[in-house]
Amino acid sequence: MTAFTAPRPVHDADASAGGGRNLGDLPVWDLTDLYAAPDAPELARDLDWLDTECAAFAADYKGRLADLSADAMLTCVQRNERIEQVAGRVMSYAGLRYYQKTTDPARAKFMSDCQDRITVATAPLVFFSLEFNRIPDDAFEALMAANADLARYRPVFDRMRAMKPYQLSDELEEFLHDQSSVGAAAWNRLFDETIAGLTFDVDGETLGIEATLTLLTEQKRETREAAARALAATFATRLPLFARVHNTLAKEKEIEDRWRKLPTPQSGRHLANHVEPEVVEALRNAVVDAYPRLSHRYYALKAKWLGLDTMEVWDRNAPLPMETDRIVGWDEARQTVQNAYAEFDPRMAELSEPFFTDGWIDAGVTEGKAPGAFAHPTVTDAHPYVMLNYLGKPRDVMTLAHELGHGVHQRLAAGQGEMLSHTPLTLAETASVFGEMLTFRRLLANAKDDAERKVLLAGKVEDMINTVVRQIAFYDFECKLHAARREGELTPDDIGALWMSVQAESLGPAFNFMEGYETFWAYIPHFVHSPFYVYAYAFGDGLVNALYAVYEEGDPGFQEKYFEMLKAGGSKHHKDLLAPFGLDASDPAFWDKGLSMISGFIDELEAME
Repeated sequence: MTAFTAPRPVHDADASAGGGRNLGDLPVWDLTDLYAAPDAPELARDLDWLDTECAAFAADYKGRLADLSADAMLTCVQRNERIEQVAGRVMSYAGLRYYQKTTDPARAKFMSDCQDRITVATAPLVFFSLEFNRIPDDAFEALMAANADLARYRPVFDRMRAMKPYQLSDELEEFLHDQSSVGAAAWNRLFDETIAGLTFDVDGETLGIEATLTLLTEQKRETREAAARALAATFATRLPLFARVHNTLAKEKEIEDRWRKLPTPQSGRHLANHVEPEVVEALRNAVVDAYPRLSHRYYALKAKWLGLDTMEVWDRNAPLPMETDRIVGWDEARQTVQNAYAEFDPRMAELSEPFFTDGWIDAGVTEGKAPGAFAHPTVTDAHPYVMLNYLGKPRDVMTLAHELGHGVHQRLAAGQGEMLSHTPLTLAETASVFGEMLTFRRLLANAKDDAERKVLLAGKVEDMINTVVRQIAFYDFECKLHAARREGELTPDDIGALWMSVQAESLGPAFNFMEGYETFWAYIPHFVHSPFYVYAYAFGDGLVNALYAVYEEGDPGFQEKYFEMLKAGGSKHHKDLLAPFGLDASDPAFWDKGLSMISGFIDELEAME
């Protein structure tokens, strides 16, 4: 069964927003499409229904799954799907309210109470996946052959049965389910609330984390330095707590993995993503091998543009000297992205329209709001919601394009139903990165001169390095962290040393690393919420680069094939989704094809010198 938890911020926390004013009217979420209020009678009704239906489901099916006919199994699965939908609606509402203001005790309590109530209600359902996985293979195949409507769910069953070798006894699985809300979920919440409550003293001004990260993209070098040093100073004061969070979560994961006999710390993520370990390893190796011709080469160029022999870490996301401090208003950002979407296919713009008009985006930076950005699909009988921290920098426009891509994908996949709509993380970034690429290409085509083109190209290369190089470095950091934790408790200095080992390797010799940068692992939410999630960004970027190359080559019917891929949601494996485009992610050369697009942009920048 699904674990019903609140939505998590999933966009790259490193790609922070810019600063500015006069942005126009920024939209705010209207969550009434989920529930009118925390005390809405509909919400109380749904929670009561979950209590009753989960108990009835267990009474009807526990101990009987292996004896069900195909028609009866279909009814069982559809009831299960309805439970997922109702529980998902409750937790989506509670989680989205919470992320609007994580420092509000009432919102935190409401989310926690909903989580506890649903954890208790769904406890009787733990038997379902365990019993289903005990159905012999020949009996399972007979069920699939007997009912086409049941066979439609086969991708879900296959993913579930992939966990068969690693499942525990019924009693232990029930225990893990019951304690989930006070285990990882509680540490996740502690991390979120701590991050949201941090303050940073930048030249006498007290700022939150989002505004401080923003200053790392300011034109004035002294401002960037002040922000970087403020981040390090504040992180240092809470480092024991952050180290405790990471030690506890990594140890908890190691214990569960050991009991399940999962071969590596990464195995659970690969199984959830329905991707083969060798495919991820091929991606990782291709990117690491490409560090010298990607990040090392680009940052050597950037140091030259900035007139520096060696860059400091606060120069990594610095604007170019010829770049203006132009603020992009909300209306312009919307028009830019929607026009880019419409040029590709009018349906893309139409699908994105309600996000702007119907309260599906929460864009402004407000006190206590979670940092970063995400798109949450909620449930298939509602619609997605997008969260931004929009402050008007050009990169914020790309973040809007990214998250809207997720939203469009989630709307299209909703037709698959609750159990089949959720796309594995490796494919979940496809439409988001493709949306960014469409927006970038439109801006590049409309550049008025070489200087503007250079700024756009450099910005895109930096975004790609942040998405591919930096995320693979993050993945390597996590691999080292979890391996080291298996040998014993890690001090903050131990974790910092692991962080610095991947930073130097990935960023290259153009950088000097200030004292205090060894603490910057502390604020990355993915390490806490979703271990090993980060390679999905690199997977998505490489996939989209290869996909976009097919589009540029004039592949006939590309748009229709693209829409069919998005509509598939989680109903197909990546091999089946990419086959119509003549692509195969299991081929090591596939990743080189994607990486060559980045190196090609750097070639173009070098030719401008």
